[in-house]
Amino acid sequence: MRKFLAAAAFAGSIAVTGLAVAPAAQAATATQSAAATATSVSNWGKYYSSNHKAYTYGKTWKQNGKVYTKWYGKESTPKKGYVWFKYYSGGSWHKFYRGWDGSYNETWSKKGVKKLYTYTCWESPRKYCGASHRIY
Repeated sequence: MRKFLAAAAFAGSIAVTGLAVAPAAQAATATQSAAATATSVSNWGKYYSSNHKAYTYGKTWKQNGKVYTKWYGKESTPKKGYVWFKYYSGGSWHKFYRGWDGSYNETWSKKGVKKLYTYTCWESPRKYCGASHRIY
């Protein structure tokens, strides 16, 4: 009788454990496959202005047809730093910049981006510009 009860208890614990593990395993697999198809993150920077008084760094990823860029800018002078983004979308090139004083970060996104470049300037949007770098 004792052996029978022990065997029944053991079988019950296996059944309970098996039921508890199955949903967790399914959830882990679903999360992994969603992350693999949704995003591919690449980190970039530190990209300096030509005089090394400002720099930017960040990360770029694509999700649901949009390209996202999260960037950070640093400079510690009375002047401003500027980050430029140049991207190819819809058959033509587009450019814009953002200025900051001290430390700053921002995220932007756009659908249909095929190529994306960045560079950093200091003092004005067109002075002391560093080299251009492809980030997507």
